[in-house]
Amino acid sequence: VDPASMTADYWYDNLRQTVQFEAAVRVAVEAGHTTFVEISPHPVLTMPVTAILDDAGASGHVLGSLRRGDDDATRLLTNLATAHTIGLPVDLTAVLAETDTVALPTYAFDRSRFWPTAATRQDDTEETPSGVDSAFWAAVESEDLAALAELTEQDATESLERLGAALPVLASWRRQQRNRSALDDLRYRSVWQPYTGTPVSFLPGVWWVIADARHPEEGEAAVAELSRRGADVRLVSLPENLTDRAALTAHLSGVTRTADGGPAPVDGVLSLLALADGPVDDTQPVPPFLARSLALIQALGDLDVAAPLWCVTRGAAGTTRSAAPGRPEQSLLWGLGRVVALEHPERWGGLVDVPATLDDHGWDLLCAALAGLDGEDQLAVDGATILVRRLVRSPGGEAPADDAGYPGTTLVTGGTGALGAEVARWLAARGAEHLMLVSRRGADAPGAAELVRELTGAGTRVTVAACDVADRAALAKLLDEVPADAPLTSVVHAAGVLEDGVLDGLTADRLATVLRPKVLGALHLHELTVGRELRAFVLFSAMAGQLGAAGQGSYAAANAYLDALAEQRHRQGLPATSVAWGPWAAGGMATTDHAVEERRRRTGVARLDTGAALTALAQCVARGEPATMVAGIDWARYVPGFVAVRPSPLIAGVAEARRAVAERAEDTGVSAESLAALLAGQTDAERRKTLLELVRGQAAAVLGHASMDAVEPDRAFRELGFDSLTAVELRNRLTAATGVRLPATVVFDYPTAAGLAEYVRAAVVDGGVVGVAPVFGELDRLEAALSGSAPDRSARIRITERLRALLASLNEADAPADGDTVAEKLQDATPDEVFDFIDRELGMS
Repeated sequence: VDPASMTADYWYDNLRQTVQFEAAVRVAVEAGHTTFVEISPHPVLTMPVTAILDDAGASGHVLGSLRRGDDDATRLLTNLATAHTIGLPVDLTAVLAETDTVALPTYAFDRSRFWPTAATRQDDTEETPSGVDSAFWAAVESEDLAALAELTEQDATESLERLGAALPVLASWRRQQRNRSALDDLRYRSVWQPYTGTPVSFLPGVWWVIADARHPEEGEAAVAELSRRGADVRLVSLPENLTDRAALTAHLSGVTRTADGGPAPVDGVLSLLALADGPVDDTQPVPPFLARSLALIQALGDLDVAAPLWCVTRGAAGTTRSAAPGRPEQSLLWGLGRVVALEHPERWGGLVDVPATLDDHGWDLLCAALAGLDGEDQLAVDGATILVRRLVRSPGGEAPADDAGYPGTTLVTGGTGALGAEVARWLAARGAEHLMLVSRRGADAPGAAELVRELTGAGTRVTVAACDVADRAALAKLLDEVPADAPLTSVVHAAGVLEDGVLDGLTADRLATVLRPKVLGALHLHELTVGRELRAFVLFSAMAGQLGAAGQGSYAAANAYLDALAEQRHRQGLPATSVAWGPWAAGGMATTDHAVEERRRRTGVARLDTGAALTALAQCVARGEPATMVAGIDWARYVPGFVAVRPSPLIAGVAEARRAVAERAEDTGVSAESLAALLAGQTDAERRKTLLELVRGQAAAVLGHASMDAVEPDRAFRELGFDSLTAVELRNRLTAATGVRLPATVVFDYPTAAGLAEYVRAAVVDGGVVGVAPVFGELDRLEAALSGSAPDRSARIRITERLRALLASLNEADAPADGDTVAEKLQDATPDEVFDFIDRELGMS
């Protein structure tokens, strides 16, 4: 355009008529122009020009000059530098003064910070005392007046007298603080915290919904709601009497077959079996839903179904804030599920507790949980949000002062066992009036007579009774025999049976062996004492119920029930204290099992000192805590085994556990390979994570942020500050990083980092970019095999023929119009010539 012709008439016509911008750009592209620079106060044409280049199949560049909101000089120089990097002839001397040229060091773009950073003290660690402080407290603890006087420079007689009077007080205070700190290190509790991410209710893939045939409405509702949110759902109804593993396996195999008789594909399994049954009672120590859930877990393994299994419960005690009555029997499945996560992590999804009714938003949250929320596998749908379970420390505060003792009768189940006997001695020392020690063998139990003499000698009245606490009638009769002059005021339920075994070998009968004394005993004590004025109701649980333990499915289920029952009693205003113990130094069931003891030693779980354990028990009872875990755990040793195959967000609430997880992640970091090679060796979940980090990192770079943390996965790009120009820049960065041509509008079509990462994943993975990478791995193995062997001439000839055939098939599609293909050139080659070819083309030397 001749500038002289750009008069007022020209601009008037320009405004009134179409400018045919697209046609002009296409003409320029066809003429061979591939770089476009928009001269304007703010670029508005870069996106349409980029789209035209894409549509024309041309590789090119689109640059701006200035940008609204940026410093003009900085933006102009940046764009000039960009033009220089793509090969345009830019004369920077026209805008920059001449200066000396500085040679770039080899590490110019390897940006590492070498300045020292002030260390910040961890919240959970105490300030390290100085040498003088340590010497001071050492003198106090040993009550060494001379050393203390020297440290404090108190030489006068009067000063020494004052110091001597204060020293016992200081020493006592110091011991109390040490004991308190030691106890605090042992105490934990489970809490429910809101999930801080953004749940997405879309549920992809094929899902089976396993439901009880007696309640078809539950399964039908789930099928409808999951289907509405994207899932392809198949309902599998289980008849009431189907509790046998083999029968359930056959049933599942039959109803999930495809039309041609093959196994049906499945991406997830949702079990609603726990929603069907009523509470535990005398007739069934193992509720049907628990037996069928165990059989389902085993049957899915027998059928080689690798899809994750999710189990839904309703009203499991302590998980929701709704007013619905608790159902502690539901927690049996939670205890069992925690063990499944450790034994079969590859096919376990998790546990989700739901309220009595689920509205539309509740189904959104449930589907979001099933789709996966950062590895969370213990969740609850609670009204308008999702809660996740966390283990946290639970400092006990000041040690409780001794109360007036234990008047009346205190009943101790398992009272003649190792732990029951220790509790009886502790109660006697605290002034218990009458102890009723209950066990299955009663006075015939080993050591019972000696224990009675010891306790009687301490001034405590003792009765030893033989009673199976799982027998409701027998327990009721025993309670009626409590002396009228010493009414029942406290209960300690320490009875139990330990029967270890992996889930694959677990049966309903073996479950019942463990659940009868633990679960039925606790339930009967709860129901038969509701009308009595109890001061304490103590349940001896175990840490397996809180964390799970491989090989202890029955035991974990039983102890999870005790914790849930205590939570329910607490909500009802009844006294309740459940303590999930680690192993005691005084003995107990775990010490008799060599395998359990070896696991304890290997995983860094220390034995509890009996005195410290009983002090912790006094704390829990005095503070009215419904459920506490007391265990000595060395997290640095415990974590590696606990998260070896499957991450566990459960322990993220404990600072030492977080550090151990982080250290383990640093030790097994990903190597710096190309994106395609990296993705080729990853699972789908890992690929999604890698690509999400890629998108977030590139978006942060475009916006000028120091790290990807500033780009939240589910926050809209526009809210983060993206406009059309930065959107194109992000698109270009992702195109360069992935090798896949992405639409110019991709950032607006997929307006969050999570959505864009999913689109990129489909383009990169499903588009075939990653699919080629494994071939190179096979070639690597071929190279290693050939270089590591010395085949004879006959073998070399056979290898050569195979390679010729392979090369011929690969080159058929790419053969030139004239001339021989590589395969044709190799037809007359000798074996040595073929090996020379392999050396050249495959990089062998």
